[in-house]
Amino acid sequence: MRGYPETAFTQLEFDKVKALLSNYTRTSFAKERAEQLRIHTKKDFILQELRQTYEYLLLLQQQQHFPSEFTAPLQKELKLLGIPGAVLVGEQWLIIAQLCDCLHTIFRWMDTERRQSFPALADVLKDCYDEKIIPESIRKVIDTAGVVLDTASPELQRIRMQLYKKRMELRRLFEKVVNKLQKAGFSADINESFSNGRRVVAVFSEHKRQVKGIFHGESDSRKTAFIEPEETIELNNDLYALENDERQEIQRIFRELTATLSVYAPLLQQYYRVVGEYDFIRAKAKLALDMNAQMPVVLDKAQFNLIQAYHPLLLLYNRSAAKKTIPLNLSLNDQQRILVISGPNAGGKTVTMKTVGLLQLMVQSGLLVPVHPDSEMGIFKQLFIHMGDTQNLEFELSTYSSHLQHMKYFMENANGKTLFFIDELGSGSDPSLGGAFAEVIMEELSHKHALGIVTTHYLNLKVMANHTRGILNGAMQFDEVHLQPLYQLVLGKPGSSYTFAIAERIGLPMHLINKARKLVDENHFSLDKLLNSTEKDLQAVQQERASLQKLIRENEQLKKQMDTVLNKEKHRQEMDRMREQNRISTEQIAYLKDMDRKLRQIVLDYKKTENKQEVIQHLRDLLFKKKEAIVVNKMANKVNKQYREVQQSEIVPGSLVKLIKNYQVGTVKEIRGKRAIVQVGQLPLNVQLNELVMVEKLPATE
Repeated sequence: MRGYPETAFTQLEFDKVKALLSNYTRTSFAKERAEQLRIHTKKDFILQELRQTYEYLLLLQQQQHFPSEFTAPLQKELKLLGIPGAVLVGEQWLIIAQLCDCLHTIFRWMDTERRQSFPALADVLKDCYDEKIIPESIRKVIDTAGVVLDTASPELQRIRMQLYKKRMELRRLFEKVVNKLQKAGFSADINESFSNGRRVVAVFSEHKRQVKGIFHGESDSRKTAFIEPEETIELNNDLYALENDERQEIQRIFRELTATLSVYAPLLQQYYRVVGEYDFIRAKAKLALDMNAQMPVVLDKAQFNLIQAYHPLLLLYNRSAAKKTIPLNLSLNDQQRILVISGPNAGGKTVTMKTVGLLQLMVQSGLLVPVHPDSEMGIFKQLFIHMGDTQNLEFELSTYSSHLQHMKYFMENANGKTLFFIDELGSGSDPSLGGAFAEVIMEELSHKHALGIVTTHYLNLKVMANHTRGILNGAMQFDEVHLQPLYQLVLGKPGSSYTFAIAERIGLPMHLINKARKLVDENHFSLDKLLNSTEKDLQAVQQERASLQKLIRENEQLKKQMDTVLNKEKHRQEMDRMREQNRISTEQIAYLKDMDRKLRQIVLDYKKTENKQEVIQHLRDLLFKKKEAIVVNKMANKVNKQYREVQQSEIVPGSLVKLIKNYQVGTVKEIRGKRAIVQVGQLPLNVQLNELVMVEKLPATE
């Protein structure tokens, strides 16, 4: 996007947004991307970056961990890797291995399911692959601390083995020398030390000539001399030579490793870009989380429809100060291209312009914005802005001359892809003449099909907006009762400047205010008074509408509560019905099981007994339930005439008992726990003890 003037983006405070974004970055790659944030004009680029940010925002909101923890700077190392003859050493290779591990973890995390769920994030890995040879080759050479392994080469292993033996031999010999010097009383409190990598003994300076060897120096106090004993000189020379061989072999190993992996320099640079890109996306998502930002609908047109839009910086500031931020609702398109905002000073006109401009810059740079997700935002290729006093002393231009120069540039370069903002159009000159020029400028910009917002106090511009196609009036609301701005934009009507109301607010004497009123042209004053009255009426209507909306919401809430209660009652009744059905089904199943058991018993009895007729009778009694009640009643009467119940605590084998359910009488043959085997005629029955009552036969009556 092209901005005019050069400070256009800074005037909209886009640099502050970039600074906030930079604070969330962890890698130098992402920080550079944030500081040089590009503003795209192609829909595909914008959508891709918005989707990446939105998908990462979902991960943050769902508290999912994305495995991109690599933050070390690697630009120099990767650049060296691509230069023939360059050599990377242990710590550098260790960081490269960590980069490979990070990419390996990302590839594992981004499985098939997640690639489908987060396609925009997965697209960052496009044309990239997980090369396992790189970390494997590095770990064959160095350990986790970046030290070259003994197994890195057979030669290094041989050298280090010899070093170990020589050091052990030197240690034993040195201990003998130290013990000898201690016995002679020559050694100081510090028995041994190192000088230039060679092992030396500390002796008192007065005895230094009595100890054979190489003198390496004295302490600061000159009381102690450091001497390499004669006995250890040859071993120290061998050790020094082996250590030099070790350094040369390590250097050769690193040179060979660098040459081997240099072919992967482009891939490693791609790895570094991928990790940096994910960090950049993470920073954008963290910023969006702070701003409660959303992804709007992006259109490939020069228009916008903002719903519940907030100025990002103002929103963060007010939140920290526990203040409320008023949202903005505004739509500009081919039919309504230019909005003329009028109203009192400090009422929010400039903030409205900055909100629209900053949100547009953020969206086209791939940042989510604090708007309702149903908002629509188009794409502009030019952004022109003119705010504040632009007096230029260097070129001896007055405020109005500079203003006209900017307007000349606007009119010459504006087109259907231009978004412009003009604060106080026509100011700096005679109101009538400046107002006339302002009308011409606004009409020309409308003919160029440019979209923009203009703020003004000129009445002629307010009148022009009412009868000119494509130009829309808007007003910042003002509470004249409490004499304070409401920071709310109302479309479709012009606003008053509330000149006298503001004068009253700051405490000017009333006689001066009344005198000023008399000096104002009557028609001008009448129009301003009419605007005041209209705005009051509109505020009253809006208050009534808000009250009505509140009552409607309360009514809807009560309806929802009533529906919830009714649904709960229906659910309870349904559950009762289902429980009753289940109870009946359970009883039927129990009845069928009991019937199956009895039928099986009857079949067995029929096979065993000679009295077939009695078994058949039992079968009839079992099957024909329609006459069961009559039969039971008859049997009850018959049994009650022949037997009476006996109050006895325990039923034992041989007891005469009556079955409570069917009034049959039989003899207990056996007790099995809580059940009894009762012989009823030829049919033994297995019955619960609590279903039996002990009886005795009544004496026969004459």
